[in-house]
Amino acid sequence: MSNPAPRFGTAGLSDSARAQKVSSPAQIAAYTAGFGLNAFEYQCGRGVRISAERAAALGKACAEKGIALSVHAPYYISMSSLEEEKRLRSVDYLLESCAAVKAMGGRRVIFHAGSCGKQSREEALEKALDTMRRAVDAVDAAGFGDCVLCPETMGKVNQLGTLDEVLALCAVDVRITPCIDFGHLYARSLGTELLDEPGYAALLDRMEEVLGDERAMRFHAHFSRIAYTKGGEKCHLTFADGDFGPPYEPLLTLLHKRGLSPTIICESAGTQAEDAAELARAYGALARAENC
Repeated sequence: MSNPAPRFGTAGLSDSARAQKVSSPAQIAAYTAGFGLNAFEYQCGRGVRISAERAAALGKACAEKGIALSVHAPYYISMSSLEEEKRLRSVDYLLESCAAVKAMGGRRVIFHAGSCGKQSREEALEKALDTMRRAVDAVDAAGFGDCVLCPETMGKVNQLGTLDEVLALCAVDVRITPCIDFGHLYARSLGTELLDEPGYAALLDRMEEVLGDERAMRFHAHFSRIAYTKGGEKCHLTFADGDFGPPYEPLLTLLHKRGLSPTIICESAGTQAEDAAELARAYGALARAENC
């Protein structure tokens, strides 16, 4: 039996949705499905402010359209902070995000682990691992054990979030699943990685080597073109901005060849739905070509 195809969706709403005054749960679901997409990542970057009632309504509307929901937790999570209070508050932010995604009928909570600050990468990672263990215990104690925490690879060089750092966080518990932000990894490499199939293959191989389970097949992902400077990520771009990468064609080719089933959320700057639809069409063309 073949694995399901990847899911494609958006991080929040595109500029075109706002222009159309898309706002209600039913409108969000219809707008997303109208682009041929089947995933939507609700943005709580500036705090979890969605009510349980609206979350449930969004979940119901999206379920009717076959759209899987995830939540992006607040940006100010800092699992590696030198201040224990901030690390403990980060656990609370994850709990709030779990409550929101559970109300939506979703499972995945995506988050940034933090930065290195005035400590070494090794010290920062050790603090993040301790906070991760505390978070898993807290999530279980709160009754959110079926939620999936997804630490994200990050784009700035001083941020905690290399591929291996994220995989180390995933080693804390078998439920923790990586969010591979391909644009971030491209940007933090200063445009030297993820340029072709061998580059993407090395990343996918590393996930398989370290995780060795279904998480390497059904991982979470973000994709966008990203501009960078010497410090890494500068800003997100659209697919129409051709000066920076990474290219998506070699990634989609490998996903199809290997039968992988990630959820890929497009984070283009204002054209998330349009560019996610381009990803979905390109992957669909690969599948159709194989069947010809």
